[in-house]
Amino acid sequence: MNCVIYLRVSTKEQAQKADSKEGYSIPAQREACVKYIKEKGWKLVDEYIDRGESARSSQRPQLQEMLGRIAKHKDIQAVIVHKIDRLSRKMEDHVAIKAILTKADCSLVSVVEHFEDNASGRLVEGIHALMAEFYSANLGAETKKGMTQKTKQGGWAGRAPLGYLNVQTPMNGRLLRTIEIDEERAPFVRELFALYATGDHGLIKLEEKMYKLGFRSRGTAKQAPGKVHKSLLARMLQNPFYKGTIRWNGIETQGIHTPLVSKDQWDRVQEIIKVRNIAGERRRKHPHHLRGSIFCGECGSRMSSDLAKGHVYFYCLGQKRGNGCKQKYIRDDELEKLIENRYKKIQLPEKVKNRLTDWFEQELLKRQSNTINEQQFITRRMSKLANERLSTLHAYQAGAIPLELLKQEQDRISGEIEDCQRRLEVLKDGDDEIKETITLALEMASKCHKAFLKAKPDVRRKFNQAFFKKILIKDKKISELHYTNLFGLLLNPGSSKNDLVAPRGIEPLFPG
Repeated sequence: MNCVIYLRVSTKEQAQKADSKEGYSIPAQREACVKYIKEKGWKLVDEYIDRGESARSSQRPQLQEMLGRIAKHKDIQAVIVHKIDRLSRKMEDHVAIKAILTKADCSLVSVVEHFEDNASGRLVEGIHALMAEFYSANLGAETKKGMTQKTKQGGWAGRAPLGYLNVQTPMNGRLLRTIEIDEERAPFVRELFALYATGDHGLIKLEEKMYKLGFRSRGTAKQAPGKVHKSLLARMLQNPFYKGTIRWNGIETQGIHTPLVSKDQWDRVQEIIKVRNIAGERRRKHPHHLRGSIFCGECGSRMSSDLAKGHVYFYCLGQKRGNGCKQKYIRDDELEKLIENRYKKIQLPEKVKNRLTDWFEQELLKRQSNTINEQQFITRRMSKLANERLSTLHAYQAGAIPLELLKQEQDRISGEIEDCQRRLEVLKDGDDEIKETITLALEMASKCHKAFLKAKPDVRRKFNQAFFKKILIKDKKISELHYTNLFGLLLNPGSSKNDLVAPRGIEPLFPG
């Protein structure tokens, strides 16, 4: 009797556990099947092997090739499997496969489970097929439950995102699976967020730039590490894991891993993504340098632009959505004139710029004497918090505290660590870099009107993004300005520089 062997393992890891490319499982299955065939005195014609293929789907290449051959040539009288679950773990697939074999006068033989060729044998075979399906479904449910529980505790149950590594640490006789920073790729991830946060880099540009910097994918057994595609960069930029938040299956919780970016930077990146997706960066229609910066002063919605009667008009998106806003349309040339005049009003006179420079230099001198001590204090505090986190985890594993208390303590500790990290990031910038930044900002603020008038549209967009978070328009006038943090410190009337100018602030004193 002619027969074939069908062999399968579920995962690529199973297929590669041993030194041979087939691992341990496939040779073990083959040996048992060949032994059975020899005992029966049958003729082994061929074998079919699916490596790393799930039995929950019948669309496996070698399985389909085997079934096609049997149905077409009808030269095989038996298919030998080690166990029924090697063939299928879904009852409907098992029935369909059996129907193909029966039509070709071919039997299904399990080496481990012996089924008689009668009604009772077919019943037992069906029970085994149902048990295989139940096992698969139950395993999936238990795995999902375990992953959900781990997520609630701040752990990560899947493959670590780029910039991190999955690590197994022996603890109390078992392996504790954790996430650690990938020192090779983490600097590139930080650079990715930093570049995108400037607003000057799109995904296509970032893909090339990150590749030139040396950022590479992990690669696989068959493929060497290569360029990180822009689609993956987009997912990375929107993955809260990098700011320390775990998101899985609708659950969000504070992770116990170390964030690669600060919450402020991550929020800035999300805002840029939102601006480009919703209003400001769609270059298909009427790309205007003010789009993305202009908001409705009545309802707070973003304003967009459209072409009508040969002119570009800005309008309230909230009004278009029917929120009841009555904001008037405004032509782009009128709006541009308002913005130009505002730059003229906020431009710092030379005397004020010099006085601000002196004031900041005095503040930096005071800062230098405190920076080192504060960095040391924060470092000691973070070390203590890390020990607390580990202690609470050990206490939970030992059954000394309940899960709810563990969660509360982990949230508290993670929040404090995040605060410390944010403060360290501010301190580590260095006084020289801060001085350089403030000097450049003061120089820009003292010449912003002249520079803005001469700038091309794409440069004007960068000016607006650098100076303003939002420009609110109401009744064809600027009703409110929200400065970015740096220029808010220099230009906002509510600033703490009242010893330099009168309490009303800079802008009213220097209308032009």
